[in-house]
Amino acid sequence: MTTRPRKPDSGPAHRPVLLAEVLDALAPRDGAVYVDGTFGGGGYARAILDAADCAVWAIDRDPDAVARGRALAEAYPGRLTVLAGRFGDMRSLLAAHGIQAVDGIVLDLGVSSLQLADAARGFSFQAEGPLDMRMGSDGPSAADAVNTLSEDELARILRDYGEERWARPIARAVAAARAAAPIATTTALADIVRRTVPGRGRIDPATRTFQALRIYVNDELGELARGLAAAEALLKPGGRLVVVAFHSLEDRSVKAYLSARCGSRARPSRHQPSLSSRGTAREAAPTFRLLRRGAVKPAAAETAANPRARSARMRAAIRTDAPLEAAA
Repeated sequence: MTTRPRKPDSGPAHRPVLLAEVLDALAPRDGAVYVDGTFGGGGYARAILDAADCAVWAIDRDPDAVARGRALAEAYPGRLTVLAGRFGDMRSLLAAHGIQAVDGIVLDLGVSSLQLADAARGFSFQAEGPLDMRMGSDGPSAADAVNTLSEDELARILRDYGEERWARPIARAVAAARAAAPIATTTALADIVRRTVPGRGRIDPATRTFQALRIYVNDELGELARGLAAAEALLKPGGRLVVVAFHSLEDRSVKAYLSARCGSRARPSRHQPSLSSRGTAREAAPTFRLLRRGAVKPAAAETAANPRARSARMRAAIRTDAPLEAAA
């Protein structure tokens, strides 16, 4: 890996988690083309560009992130291009610029530290702000969800996306509160949850509720599924996919997808092979090969310096030369 002088910063300081591990897995090389599908603060994109004389196409649905990226692009003339959009749409976004295949893709899932730090975005319950939580600027907000969805639907969202044991009591309390007045701020919702969930442990009782609403509002699991499929189609043989997840639901989705694409999909019987579209027996050729078994976790020194890194899990795989149609 080529090490190049670091360019001057052109935006807020931002160092994503597992940076050294991500670079090691991605292995940037001169002349290659990479996609940073979740640009955020630009930490991964900047590190990739510094590591090799390559090109990076960065994608983000957050207008603030896109503005930061376009400012950073001035420090890497002709090498960094920032596109506004969702990483699940990366194939069409890149095709519009004539890019049909790439050498590596990195995805840093979830909310960024910059979004959490901005109270006006409504992601954090630690400061008062509008109950928004949208990563982009379109679609229904978290306030729309908590004030219009049925109690049953709210309970399902909290249970399925937040793995919240107290989903039903919280949904009931939200429904009662909004009957008196709309729930419009982060602190108003957090207070309702805290009054409902008994006890105060190490983790704030509102954590899972905010997490679940954010995942729902931004369709994060659906976006992840679309993004993994797009990455599989875009990567050249030998291209590398690196995904950093912070939530167990996301990490399980990534693990399951890569396991299936690496030929580890379970069959009804170990004696029963796959069937082709014509009904003849065949083994589907794996479209990915894992770089290593299991997830990479941050070292103790990193979690001590950045508590947000505690839940991070990185998984990486290399695209084989199997055609996409081989994936079931």
